[in-house]
Amino acid sequence: MVIYAVKDYEEMSKKAASIIGAQILMKPDAVLGLATGSTPVGTYQQLVKWYEQGDLDFSKLTTVNLDEYKGLPGDNDQSYRYFMNTNLFDHVNINKENTFVPNGLEEDAAYECGRYDKVIEATGGVDLQLLGIGGNGHIGFNEPSDSFEKGTHCVALTESTIQANARFFDSIDDVPKYAYSMGVGNIMSAKKILLVASGQGKAQAVYDSCFGPITPQVPASALQLHTDVVIIADEAALSLCREKGVL
Repeated sequence: MVIYAVKDYEEMSKKAASIIGAQILMKPDAVLGLATGSTPVGTYQQLVKWYEQGDLDFSKLTTVNLDEYKGLPGDNDQSYRYFMNTNLFDHVNINKENTFVPNGLEEDAAYECGRYDKVIEATGGVDLQLLGIGGNGHIGFNEPSDSFEKGTHCVALTESTIQANARFFDSIDDVPKYAYSMGVGNIMSAKKILLVASGQGKAQAVYDSCFGPITPQVPASALQLHTDVVIIADEAALSLCREKGVL
């Protein structure tokens, strides 16, 4: 595990984008695992900028997203398909037929989870998986639990996650209570993992994930077992690590 300490969100975003950009340049037909939420927005903006400058070509890429809210169609402005379109896909020359997000409108959870696992398998494997991290240590929608989920699964979102996501909706009552998410096993199967973290609210999660015990109560702690993990975090997100003297 390599931890890059950066000054702020802007520097975090640019450094993360440079790692993803290098992956695209080295392997133009790479498979990227992508994340949503506020943290990676700056990374996507930087990638779009480099595409517009002629530095990156997305035409041969395949992407698989971590998760999607259950019950939301892809054209809903709070769905993760919509997020990816508006923050990245609509602005680069990617073939959207090669971009995959769980189907939030599939009511049969067992069917959708099995289908999405097959989609991931059919890509040949994720070359680089981008992750954010929740304040409770969740990655994707893998919430604190008694065990690590291996494959794609339907998650009942915790109250803390619902509260954290409420800022994106008109009312907390509008926040979906369930989501489809890749499992920790899916995430760990990626060849390289890139986690980005910004802000004081992520300090405890970053410390617990990197230096605490490996436990499903902190899902991101499983990353300690992966052979190629890069974490890019700003000063605020690393503040507890500094305080504890581990960095």
